[in-house]
Amino acid sequence: MSETKRLLEAASSLSQLLRTRGVRHAFHGNVLTALLTDTPQSDEMFCIVEATSSHPHPFRRVREAIAGSEDFKIKHSTWTDRLYVTYHRFIPAIEIEILPSGEAGPRHLDGTTVMRIHGIPFLTISEFIRAKLNIWMIRGLERDAQDISYVLSRYWNRVDINRIPEQDMNQFIIGHSSAASAWTALKRKYGM
Repeated sequence: MSETKRLLEAASSLSQLLRTRGVRHAFHGNVLTALLTDTPQSDEMFCIVEATSSHPHPFRRVREAIAGSEDFKIKHSTWTDRLYVTYHRFIPAIEIEILPSGEAGPRHLDGTTVMRIHGIPFLTISEFIRAKLNIWMIRGLERDAQDISYVLSRYWNRVDINRIPEQDMNQFIIGHSSAASAWTALKRKYGM
């Protein structure tokens, strides 16, 4: 079984548990790029979870949704304030980092920020580029840059430029000229 299929199965199982509890969520990471390119290999998946007024921090909502599941285990790093969900149905197990909405992605996960692929909620193209650009600005990893370049180059016409931080993208383009023509076309489309 390909790594991408394994990640999708883990995402589908986690999504089902979260949906049952009414928890809005969306996945992203290089698994989305792998789906768009029909590539069997990917190794990164995040799950953004929306907070509510009654449960302001999404980590609690995830812990409640997973409680009692034999397939998932939770690891909370209090030192770094990170939550990881591990899917144990496969060997090796699959780890998914849980991220709070608003910090690592859009504040609200709805029809404008989420799209479905294979029945699984993923960030839209615009939100994916925004999230990956944010990660790239922090980590500076080439694999994040490749995801941004590929998705922007292929799907620039589906990007809402209002969701992309212009200064960050301009800085990205300086070192990644392969995405420059798509960025220019997108700016032209919006009259910039």
